[in-house]
Amino acid sequence: MQFNEYTNSKGEIILYLGKPNLEKLEAVSLQYGDVWHSSLDQGYKNIFPEVINQTATFWYINDFENLDVCVNWRINPNLFAVRKSVWETIGGFQTDYVSTQMMALDYGYNGLCYKGIIPLYIKGLIGDETENFTIPLLDKYGFFVKNFKIGHAHYMFYRNGVLKPNHWVALLKAKNRFKLKTEDKLYPPRVLNPIQGKPGVSYIIPTMLRQDFTLTLLNDLVNQSLKVTEVIVVDATPAEKRDESLYNPDNYPFKVIFKWQETKGSCRARNEAIELCSGDYIIFGDDDVRLPFDFVENHIRLLQTYNAVACNGLDIQADNQNQNLDDLKVKIEKIGQKRWKVGATNCFSNANSCVRRDYVDRLVGNDINYDGGYGEDSDFGISLTKLGTAVLHNPFSVNLHLKPLVGGYRFWGNQAKITGKKRKKQPWELDTPVKNIVPVPSPTVTYQLLKHYNKEQLDEFKHKYFVQFLFGKPRYLFLLKLIELPYKIMKFNMSIFYAKKLMVLGKRTK
Repeated sequence: MQFNEYTNSKGEIILYLGKPNLEKLEAVSLQYGDVWHSSLDQGYKNIFPEVINQTATFWYINDFENLDVCVNWRINPNLFAVRKSVWETIGGFQTDYVSTQMMALDYGYNGLCYKGIIPLYIKGLIGDETENFTIPLLDKYGFFVKNFKIGHAHYMFYRNGVLKPNHWVALLKAKNRFKLKTEDKLYPPRVLNPIQGKPGVSYIIPTMLRQDFTLTLLNDLVNQSLKVTEVIVVDATPAEKRDESLYNPDNYPFKVIFKWQETKGSCRARNEAIELCSGDYIIFGDDDVRLPFDFVENHIRLLQTYNAVACNGLDIQADNQNQNLDDLKVKIEKIGQKRWKVGATNCFSNANSCVRRDYVDRLVGNDINYDGGYGEDSDFGISLTKLGTAVLHNPFSVNLHLKPLVGGYRFWGNQAKITGKKRKKQPWELDTPVKNIVPVPSPTVTYQLLKHYNKEQLDEFKHKYFVQFLFGKPRYLFLLKLIELPYKIMKFNMSIFYAKKLMVLGKRTK
């Protein structure tokens, strides 16, 4: 490809095709992105929707609306810019495709998902020509053969082309022409800059029936190389099971607020804590994690180095609740070089994440419709992304997640599986208590589908859900599963029923 070159104010070379606005290119090159384009205004918006057949709940499956900047993998191969170091390290387009459009889509998708590079749409950066093109069917099947297990290509064929001869031909040709990729080259993280200024850091700990774990976490925060400004502990431990004498703010070199939660739910707990935060950054953590000494410092250094606003740390699960930071070191060594990836994530972790407080304030906290269920952290991350920013993966800030068998907010959520008089009503039941049919999946999961995805994606999620139920392992139970299918459908429809009621309420933070 015949690139032109631009050298930014930091001496970094940017390769480009077309005639970009150099002032904008300078500005974006100093931030967290690696590849930039304006393709959504050039005929590429939501192109290649068949990717839905691989996953219906990918954050970036739909192009975001009405944003000047956003994460976007649908690159125009004729008009884009890229860091020269990225192009040389990762390599260029995969030329075994028929069309250059699919070459660029493959590059953007793989860069985003696997290689640690961040493709961004920048409105008005480069070109305003609208292209008319069609992606060959062979390339569509080739994309699935190259990037996923062959079952995904078969599934796309099943969903789109069983009765269409051209799909039969394209699938067979794709199997012969394309091979599954064997490895992904990672673009290495930037060297983290020293801390700039004196940023204030607030650390939030929602907890329940785990005072001992909370005290251990507070001691880890005492030993940090960069001290937090304040810690807000919101404890939902019932009065009859708590020991108030264990919490003494005077024991710590930073401000600690201990608040006994009077409401129910982890989302409400975090929102109560957010209202008390005064730091420039907020770190969200679970009560059952252990933190190395540089955990807080590396969160702030990464966000400052990349000029970003949010990141997920590396959450490593312990083998048992008695493991410690020495065990964490062993686990980190086993991960090896695969650890070192910084890119835009497709998830958000309330166990280990750091967000600039002004962006937390823009979201006005967590959506309490998720209390009693699952998905509140993913919802928070998607919502951040929809503001036109990116949640970065941060391999430098690592925690050990102990996952004890008792305690925590799942104490309430576990009631969701119970029926009859012993059941305790869940928040998402609203004015219609569950009776004999327990909704599965959790209504908060389907609520997220309704909230962030379109009808086609909800239908695809439902279809794949039942295909996996019927044909997944163990396969010798197929006939029993077939008999159970009507009841399974009833439980799914009940989940949608409650999700729609939550949608009527809309996002709530109190």
